Amino acid sequence: MADAILTLNAGSSSIKFALFARKATIPQQPELVGLIDGIGAVGQPAHFKAKDAGGRVLDDLDLDLDGPAITPHQAALSFLVDWLHRREAGWHISGVGHRVVHGAQQFSQPIVLNPDIVGALRGFIPLAPLHQPHNLAGIDTLTAALPGIPQVACFDTAFHRSQPEVAQLFALPRAITAQGVRRYGFHGLSYEYIAEVLPQHLDSKRARGRVVVAHLGNGASMCAMRDLKSQASTMGFTAVDGLMMGTRTGNLDPGVLLYLMDYQQMDVKALTRLLYKESGLLGVSGISQDMRILLDSAAPEAREAIDLFCYRIVREIGSLTAALGGLDALIFTGGIGEHGAPIREQVCARLGWLGLKLNPAANAANASKISAADSQVDVCVIPTNEEWIIARHVAELAT
Repeated sequence: MADAILTLNAGSSSIKFALFARKATIPQQPELVGLIDGIGAVGQPAHFKAKDAGGRVLDDLDLDLDGPAITPHQAALSFLVDWLHRREAGWHISGVGHRVVHGAQQFSQPIVLNPDIVGALRGFIPLAPLHQPHNLAGIDTLTAALPGIPQVACFDTAFHRSQPEVAQLFALPRAITAQGVRRYGFHGLSYEYIAEVLPQHLDSKRARGRVVVAHLGNGASMCAMRDLKSQASTMGFTAVDGLMMGTRTGNLDPGVLLYLMDYQQMDVKALTRLLYKESGLLGVSGISQDMRILLDSAAPEAREAIDLFCYRIVREIGSLTAALGGLDALIFTGGIGEHGAPIREQVCARLGWLGLKLNPAANAANASKISAADSQVDVCVIPTNEEWIIARHVAELAT
């Protein structure tokens, strides 16, 4: 049996997984990838799909996760473990890597898990109540299913701990910020991957220069990097801050929340649902959170949602460029960033003041470099690979 590393990304309604061959150098292409989505959807089954390295579908089926004894997430994770034992008998899982949304200020590097560390991570649930519990469910389930196999936590916040202190502070009383209320930033595993491979796409001076990375997907954020390290991020204390997203508001005047509490009698649950599930592209368009559907729509509400999405990106690029003192390169990644040529075109059209010029043909083809030859700012499209980053950390730590 060949050794393999399993990576797990357990979210609020989905579980992404991948299996990597464990070699001296971890290959970027996994042996298989899969997704369980629709977990917890009322009246609908969850769905499981897995593909091998060649893209061949191994299984594509609905799952009934209802049960009196365990939660839908626990049932989904148990199914995944059983499926791996049945379908991947030729592999021996020698390490498991988990994406964990929050490491607070305590964890700035991936770490091998033990009961004390898992206990500390439970203490961060108030910092990420919609994500951390599902990450911990994945850790608990895999630890029980694979006893003795090292489990490694890789934190979405860790990459941003290199930011200057001033970039992490809120203008709140010190008694509050001392309790951990500060800007953490997220999507760190994606940014870590971009930082790792950027020197393969740009010359060393530009790669290590003033770079803004736009991770655009259903969740969206941007990161300003210098010397391949985070200097500022659009996301702050939570993953609802910054850019407008699929169903999340992004940056919002706190006075709006006070108004809704006072005059609309909205409580915490209602506000959470509004901010995380009912806003963003879905809320503005009233049609869909899926950018592909909005781009295909002729409805004026769809166009308004797209325009607002792009406008907010441009505004934040201006802010991050100011934090860096200029801009040498703009990198697009994430589902929309990698495939949304019209979005990249609209964003870049508003950045001519930076000396940025787009190559329309390269952009339409989703080429890796889409800036014009005479552009003062390099513009690239680089697919992210968070799973590989996790697998590599497991290989380094879980010996």
